[in-house]
Amino acid sequence: MRLRLAPALLILAATGASAAGPAAPVPNETATRLVHHRAVYDLTLARSEGTRAVESVRGRIVIDFSGDACRGYTMQTRQVTMLTSSESGDRTSDLRNTTFESGDGGQFRFRSETRFNNAASAAGVDGTAEAGPDALKVRLKEPKRDQFQAGGEVMFPVHHMIRLIQAAKAGETTVSAKVFDGSDDGRKVYDTLAVIGRPSAAPAAQTERDKPLREGDFATMRRWPVTLSYFTPGEGERTPIYTLTFDLYENGVSGRLNLDYGDFAISGTMAQLDLPKADAKDGECKR
Repeated sequence: MRLRLAPALLILAATGASAAGPAAPVPNETATRLVHHRAVYDLTLARSEGTRAVESVRGRIVIDFSGDACRGYTMQTRQVTMLTSSESGDRTSDLRNTTFESGDGGQFRFRSETRFNNAASAAGVDGTAEAGPDALKVRLKEPKRDQFQAGGEVMFPVHHMIRLIQAAKAGETTVSAKVFDGSDDGRKVYDTLAVIGRPSAAPAAQTERDKPLREGDFATMRRWPVTLSYFTPGEGERTPIYTLTFDLYENGVSGRLNLDYGDFAISGTMAQLDLPKADAKDGECKR
């Protein structure tokens, strides 16, 4: 089975949002400032079932995020996962992804590479996308030159996460959106559904998970439980092809990750969180 980078792990932080109050149906995305950061998550097996059960998981996800609404957002993500199974043997996947998203959410560049068992897979994926009010246009350079369109309003990952942050603060409990992240072969648009739970500001539980989020301001910071499911586009009831659950903190950082691939699920425990000092010009657009 091919693991995929979790789009919802494009962890963001909103540091300049207004106080809670009535919100418009479609929030003003430019009002949310995103902090530069580097997050590291250690991976372990959370659940396994089926005839080809996974017996253990080791690995790590590293995310580097920078940018702002004026200059756009750059993300570098790497996910290395080592699966052990007596039925199918040991497997190692190494997924690397680099994206750039314009500040207005209209332009997207993406490049990804995947290695299995330390050997390069098929050609990487490299392309650009443009999101308009009625359609998505994608141009691919690799694995071969091609282009396609998808109808309807489609969001890119950063602006999708901005939407979730603002929905949580506005008290919304569900968010539905079509999302394109350039993953897999660069030709897939996903239907997504986010379910947002009640906020909590109680002190974080003293467990072995997410130590950086049990210190300082994070220990009592307001946060929301979120379940984000990805579906193949279609009509009627469908089974998610991938589900991510996590705690979404008020400043946008996420903890208590759980990546559910169906037959098995993986826990992501934050091992490190670096928040570089922001540039004084961050978020300021030249007139």
